[in-house]
Amino acid sequence: LENLQPEIKEFAKRLRYEVSVRGKQLGWSEKVARFHFAKNMRRIVTELYIRDNCHPFKATLLLWVQIPMWVCVSLALRNCSVGALGSAVQEQFSSGGALWFTDLTVPDSTWILPVSLGLVNLLVVEV
Repeated sequence: LENLQPEIKEFAKRLRYEVSVRGKQLGWSEKVARFHFAKNMRRIVTELYIRDNCHPFKATLLLWVQIPMWVCVSLALRNCSVGALGSAVQEQFSSGGALWFTDLTVPDSTWILPVSLGLVNLLVVEV
């Protein structure tokens, strides 16, 4: 989308000139000229999106998949850690950690995992 912006601005500049010339020839009011400009500009931008296969909805598609997935995983981990799935799972979580987090049922008091997860997500979004 960003790569198309210079081309869209150039088309808008040219179209604005063409609509103003045509509007003066046909005696259009300012409102009619704006309508024709907007209609043709939408058509041009849509054609550019189709040509380069970069519809703006595609950028939000990941968001609509990632948020529900994150909520489901968070709820599943919470249910596992509070023992909602049974005592066998609870026991495995309480003795199955590594490094500084030996008990997965206890909140991370150092905040290393939440902060590192947030930084990794920020890195993924920015890259």
